[in-house]
Amino acid sequence: MLDQRFFANIDWVLCFLVLLICGVGLIALSSATVGTPGQEDYLIQQVFRILAGIGVIILVQLVHYRNWARLGFVMHLVVIGLLVLVLFYGTGGPGAPVQRWLKVGPFFFQPSEFSKFTLVLALSHHFRDFEQPKGNWLWMIWPLALMAVPVVLIVKQPDLGTAMLLMIVFVPIIFLMGIRLKTIFILIILALASLPIVWIYVLKSYQKGRILTFLDPERDPLGSGYHIIQSKIAIGSGGVFGKGFGEGTQGQLNFLPAHHTDFIFSVFSEEWGFFGAMLVLILFLTLALWSLAEVLKSKNLVSAIQITGIVAIF
Repeated sequence: MLDQRFFANIDWVLCFLVLLICGVGLIALSSATVGTPGQEDYLIQQVFRILAGIGVIILVQLVHYRNWARLGFVMHLVVIGLLVLVLFYGTGGPGAPVQRWLKVGPFFFQPSEFSKFTLVLALSHHFRDFEQPKGNWLWMIWPLALMAVPVVLIVKQPDLGTAMLLMIVFVPIIFLMGIRLKTIFILIILALASLPIVWIYVLKSYQKGRILTFLDPERDPLGSGYHIIQSKIAIGSGGVFGKGFGEGTQGQLNFLPAHHTDFIFSVFSEEWGFFGAMLVLILFLTLALWSLAEVLKSKNLVSAIQITGIVAIF
């Protein structure tokens, strides 16, 4: 049962920001799919996902965050086990050329997506009563293992993007623990020293190509750089106020691939201009800052780590 305490503990400003972003997303999706067969299906599916997300939020809210921390450690071990299974029994999923998915009956799911959240919960459990030993960096070994094991397994799939995201999530949590500048300097040196090894022995050729294309999309304007170039054209052609709802040429004329998914922001920027793009960025920035303000209010490390980790994910 949902009693008054349940509603009293809800951050209504945070809810409003999330719903506002969802509303902007529906407007952008509706615009990007104008004239597309099955436009209503796209919108219905998106509304269903939003409602499903609200349902998950309610379920999460019903469980105390300390209990999530306890469960998170076990869940993280389970996810690591699933990542091992992916290496042996994984599939590319529906139309995907990589080995990242597990198939259960007619359904596909990607264990690496769960690892983002279980890592945060596992770290919040590990640091629940943390006191950093003076002059000793060995306290980082176990947290590093919690992060490094899934990272290695995910890189083997290969999925460099998700692996990098796990490392990005790990960094602010370690900062929150009060890591010393000397330790930070050592880690930076080790990371820089490992870059040539990662480039030569770890990265696949297509991953190297993506990095080079990101740095210089003009090196292959009709191939790997095409998406980025068309995305920049869409954003730039929107001007200050945009071309109007459903009037963006890059998306409507299909110059921009995946304009209703990966490049939805480019479509929105073209149709709503600089002000529309800034509105979206300000909403996300406000959401992040409001969430981080909760970290400062937190009276214990468990909740502070969980909030920091979730903000880092998004």
